[in-house]
Amino acid sequence: MSAGFEAAQPEAGHRLREARLLPWSGPEGKTSYLITDGRGRLSRLADIAEATRLDMGVRLLAHAEDMLPDATETQLRFLAERLTEALRDILGVAENLERRAGGCSCHA
Repeated sequence: MSAGFEAAQPEAGHRLREARLLPWSGPEGKTSYLITDGRGRLSRLADIAEATRLDMGVRLLAHAEDMLPDATETQLRFLAERLTEALRDILGVAENLERRAGGCSCHA
C-alpha cells in the first residue's frame, strides 16, 4: 500500500529528467551534474564536449602511432601524459553513456 505518493509519469513524448554527469569539473575540481531531459542548450554543449574528447583521443592515438618508432625519451614521456589524459576523458564519456543507458557503473 502506498503512503499517498505516486511516481510522476512523463507526458507523452517527454523524456524523464535525469542527473547527467557533465564532461567537465565544477568549482574546486568537483564532479558536475546537470538535471535534464536531454534537450537543453547545456545538454547539447555537453554532447559536443564529449564528441570533441573522443575525436581528440582518436587523433592523439594516430599521432602516437606515427611518432613511436623514432620518439625520444622526452617525447615518449610527454606522449604518455597526453595519452593518459585522453584515456581519462574517454573513460568519463563511456561512464556517462553507460549511466544514461541505465547501466551500472562498476568503477569507484
